[in-house]
Amino acid sequence: MTTMISNLPTVLIEEILIRVPLKSLRAVRLTCKSWNTLSKSRSFSKLYISKTATREEESMMIAMMNFDLYSMRVVVDDVDPSIAFKRKPSFLEEQVNVSQVFHCEGLLLCIFKDNTKVVVWNPYCGETRWIEPRFSHRPRGWDRFSYALGYKDKESCDSFKFLRFIDYFCFAPENQFFWYEIYDFDSDSWTTLDVTPHWCIMFANLGITLKGNTYWCAGERNSEDDIVDHIICFDFTSERFGPLLPLPTSVRDHEYEYVTLSCVREEKLAALFQHNESNPYELEIWITTKINAEMVSWSKFLMMDTGPRIEVPLIWEGFFIDEEKRNAMGFDEEFSRKTFIIIGEAGYVRKLDIGVDIDCRPKVCSYVPSLVQIKKPAGGKRKRQSSLETGLFEQNMLRLEAFEKLNLV
Repeated sequence: MTTMISNLPTVLIEEILIRVPLKSLRAVRLTCKSWNTLSKSRSFSKLYISKTATREEESMMIAMMNFDLYSMRVVVDDVDPSIAFKRKPSFLEEQVNVSQVFHCEGLLLCIFKDNTKVVVWNPYCGETRWIEPRFSHRPRGWDRFSYALGYKDKESCDSFKFLRFIDYFCFAPENQFFWYEIYDFDSDSWTTLDVTPHWCIMFANLGITLKGNTYWCAGERNSEDDIVDHIICFDFTSERFGPLLPLPTSVRDHEYEYVTLSCVREEKLAALFQHNESNPYELEIWITTKINAEMVSWSKFLMMDTGPRIEVPLIWEGFFIDEEKRNAMGFDEEFSRKTFIIIGEAGYVRKLDIGVDIDCRPKVCSYVPSLVQIKKPAGGKRKRQSSLETGLFEQNMLRLEAFEKLNLV
């Protein structure tokens, strides 16, 4: 009896595919439908990458410095830790300035400094997808948008969407403006979302995508106190925000002033809590044990109190967690110091000179390569917006103009 190639056991197919060079994998996907589906799955992507990954003791990250992107590896050693940077191959012919970068399943969402260009890029495969914003908004030179990249198909990491929003809230219900819109890769079109926020997300607060959904630090919208004591999730499948989810109770009782989120191996969310300059010797890091759009539970990962011996630098623009070695790392918030910080248990602190002159606040995010393909827009003209969507867009543009004139934004 002859066995069809499409009927081979999954384990055997995986053993065949992981031996295929990356440049030939696209052709292999055309062999049959089942091979194509398997090669795009999250489990196979991780298996394939693990076979070609570099040494496990090296922590892989993406760093944004001086409006450019670098792959970054840190070898943590008690005596002599080291750091190495390598500029990522450019995905453009001309020079561009990247002002923000976000990670989602091996893809990087890159926001450009002039706020008129957005690109989604898979550095591992070299694929890109350009997204044309419907309008730009930079009052006084500030990018007032918040951004997120996610997807609705949790099994295959497919059907990607790009969320961006403006949300002004000046501590009075009558003095606010918000506009939430989403771009669908499949339809190559923008849609205005019907959102009435019960939350408040500071525009400088960066979202973290985990398993297709994005999380932000948030607070209650009508609260008299400007306190970030929750997180909130945007579900890209339902295109809705969930309820406010609590941060750990003990952390809220300590009234930490700064909260920064990160992702742990694309499986968990981590939250770093720090005081202001009045108590620069203490921080806590918690990691989720369960999380989705509707619920969260936390477990303490690391607590540091160095007393007056060592001042723990503020880590604002992202950080990286190594669960096995129980340490965390990120750029010093005082970017003029040009240092990268590694912190761990028992007051372990190491500062590394990165050897690069920095002109802007650097950022680091964990990076796990993937084989996720970026769907290209269909050929021909872009799908025309409905009359309803056109009306909503024009109405919001008028509202935004009126709000800015009234509030001198």
